[in-house]
Amino acid sequence: MSTDWSVTGFRVSCGRLEVREQLFIEPQSDFWLNGPTGTIMKIYNVAGYSIIVFYLLGCAYFAPAYWGPWAGTLIGGAYLIFCWFLGGLCLADVLHLGIAHRSLDYKQWFIKAVTVVNSVFGIYVGPIAWVNRHRLHHEHADHPGDPNKLSGDGFWRTAYLCLMPYECTENLANDRILQSRAFRVVENPFFAFLAQAFSFYLLWKLAGNLKFALVMWVGARIFALWVNMIQNYWTHTRNFGYRRYHDDDNAMNVGEFLPVTATFSACLQNNHHHYPGLLRLSHEKSEYDFGFLTVKVMKSLGLVKASSTGALVPKDVPLEALDF
Repeated sequence: MSTDWSVTGFRVSCGRLEVREQLFIEPQSDFWLNGPTGTIMKIYNVAGYSIIVFYLLGCAYFAPAYWGPWAGTLIGGAYLIFCWFLGGLCLADVLHLGIAHRSLDYKQWFIKAVTVVNSVFGIYVGPIAWVNRHRLHHEHADHPGDPNKLSGDGFWRTAYLCLMPYECTENLANDRILQSRAFRVVENPFFAFLAQAFSFYLLWKLAGNLKFALVMWVGARIFALWVNMIQNYWTHTRNFGYRRYHDDDNAMNVGEFLPVTATFSACLQNNHHHYPGLLRLSHEKSEYDFGFLTVKVMKSLGLVKASSTGALVPKDVPLEALDF
């Protein structure tokens, strides 16, 4: 008889106590956090909600005395929502669907404005490098050549790769818009350094307190790392989520409220990898799709329309219509 305790990081097997290689997060199918049935809460949800709770507690504790803990919590929460929504709009909707997969046609000025504003006031992303890495990710998903994660990479290795991805030996980002002045300036390493330094300085001055600003600035980026891990680790490890299409990769669908909302639906990876050109990542009505809702709002504002490939619903996708 053996019992696995992934939360403590120890394993009791045949009377022996062994330290597991990956503490806390190594998936075990018989552990209640990760169990496919009778589940109370999945481990990635525990991690996500915990980050949010500790972030807000940190904002309350380090808030300046003239604001107090409640105002500090509200201000910190507003900053986190600002960074999350602007980052999701930039990466998931604009760079991802608009450029990397050409599923949506955007107003050129809107694409450039969102990219610049996110990089200066939100969490910086090099747009040209990101598009190239994402296309290589689809080209080699979970196999050699994928800059995000190889099939055998564990939790900590994937976390490191979120910050320092595998080297890209191919360039698949030669789109005309990526060669525009706005994108070339944002991609410049000098601009990247200045943009993030400015974003922290501005937050510091607006907050009026260095420690409070530091908690918000660092905390928002820890949350962004968790979002990245949802997309790169938990939806590319077969112990989690579910699969509709049995492709030659590890892409999975994770469909709970927090991951779908936080990633703008990018955690529906199995759907997306099977049909990367489709602008809708949910493949049936029962699947919650926050990203698709944001795209529909942008369409109503005249900022976006479906491309010819993005609007084409394949026959084996269980949707009666795109609903766009």
